This record gives sequence, C-alpha cells and structure tokens, in this order.
Amino acid sequence: MVAHRPPPLSGYRERTFRSQDGLDLYYRDYGDPLNHRPAVLCLAGVTRNSKDFHSLACHLAGGRRVLCPDYRGRGRSAYDPDWQRYQARTYVDDIRHLLAAADVHRVVVIGTSLGAVLAMVMGVAMPNAVAGALLNDLGPRVETAGLRPIIAYMSDDRPHPDWAAAARHLSETFPDLPAETDNDWLAIARNTYREMPDGSLRFDWDPNIVKTFAAAAGRPAEFWPLFRALKRVPLLALRGEKSRVLSEETFLRMAKEMPHMDHMTVPGVGHPPDLNDPKVVEAIDALISKT
Repeated sequence: MVAHRPPPLSGYRERTFRSQDGLDLYYRDYGDPLNHRPAVLCLAGVTRNSKDFHSLACHLAGGRRVLCPDYRGRGRSAYDPDWQRYQARTYVDDIRHLLAAADVHRVVVIGTSLGAVLAMVMGVAMPNAVAGALLNDLGPRVETAGLRPIIAYMSDDRPHPDWAAAARHLSETFPDLPAETDNDWLAIARNTYREMPDGSLRFDWDPNIVKTFAAAAGRPAEFWPLFRALKRVPLLALRGEKSRVLSEETFLRMAKEMPHMDHMTVPGVGHPPDLNDPKVVEAIDALISKT
C-alpha cells in the first residue's frame, strides 16, 4: 500500500511503499498520476538518490509522470539490516514493487551508473515494463579499475564540519565531475551528505553498501546478454569523455551492436555526465518522444 503525503511546493509528491521483505522505501512522484503514457523511472548511481534527478524530473513532468526512488540504504529509504541484500536482484524486486504500488505498467528507464545496470536487468527480468532506456556512462562492460576511486571514497565515511568542506572534498576527490562553480559543487554535496544531530555531515547512505559493491567490482563485469535484451526498445547511451568506467572501445561496440541506439559523448567530463546538460536534455526528450 502506498503512503500518501500532501504534495509540497517542490513539484513532487513524497511517497513510500513496503518492500517484499518489509522495508519502507521512499520515492518522489512527479507529474500527473493519471497520465497513461509510459512513465519515466529515474535510477541513480550506487550511492546516489532521488535528489539527483530533481531538475530533469521537473522538466519531464509536463508530459510524463516521473518516479525517482531512493534505493534501500540510500536517502530516505530504510537501511537493510542484512547488507548482503544490497545487490541488483534485490533492487529490481524493489522496482517491481514500486511500479505495482504506483500503478505504473511501462516506463522509460533513465539509469545512471548502477541505474544503467538495473535498466539492463529489467530488460531481462521484466521486459514488458521497459518502453525505452537511457544508459548513462555505464554499459555492458565495466572497467573495474575505474571503480577503485569510487570504492575508496565510499569506504571513507569521515565527517565534514560544514557544506563548504564537503564540497571541497568532493572537488578534490572527483575533479572530473560535471561541476564548474562553487555552487555546482555545493549542489552535488547537498545530494551526497546529510546533516547529523551534532551538525556534522556524513554520507547519505548506509556504509554497508560498500561491502557488496566492492565484492562485485573485484570481478570482471560483462553484461552483453543483458544489454542485448534492450534491442527492441528505443535506446540512448551517454559517455563522459574522461570516463574511466565506460571505455571508448566498449561505447563504440555498443553502437555497433545496437544500430538503432542513439549515443553521445559529453565533452570534458568524467563519470557520470550531467543529465541537465542542455544537449543531453534534448537527447532525452527525443528518446522519450519515441515511446
């Protein structure tokens, strides 16, 4: 059963649903719930949450319903007492329950990093639900060496005294993120950390998620059969020019294997590109118009 809250001025409704194993999971619901066209499902990276998609969701909500969940262990969703359940199979089961709770049957999946993997898994596990997909800077071959800095960062849950310090730490650790100004870095920090009772800032996710992520990242990661499951739907792939997670070689092979797939390299940035870049938004609008 969905727990409804009054719609705030922010442009989205805050909702929760109960997972198959009893966790209360949170999502943002934008747009008209009675819109019968395929909705947009925004799936974040491994440590990210629904806040990352706010600007894009507001843009898309004029024509589509948009669902932005916090995975278990992230943001405002409950943390899992069993860290071994932080894995793709569980996340896809949660997505299945989310769609049922929201009474949504088909979605265009906008998946960043881990979200791109989940989009591919959905193409196999629930193919009738996938009307189209965007794979943002992750594809059917993952360069595991590029994940090492991310794992090191996830493992270092040091507190920061204020937002400026948190933003500075992010800019020093991930200089290739799509941010140019102090305000850009501050916005990323506010989507990354949460304020604790003592005023310090810590990660806005369960530190235990690093355990399964690090184990998975230590193995070769090839998802070509999952990628091919998306061959019947409109598809868009993005790559950051400086990405160390999605190689140019893999990106070119993806385009060769899926001739109908639109693809774009975003210049000057690493993993992952900003979905609010005007040219990226234009490409997303074109993808959604095909569904």
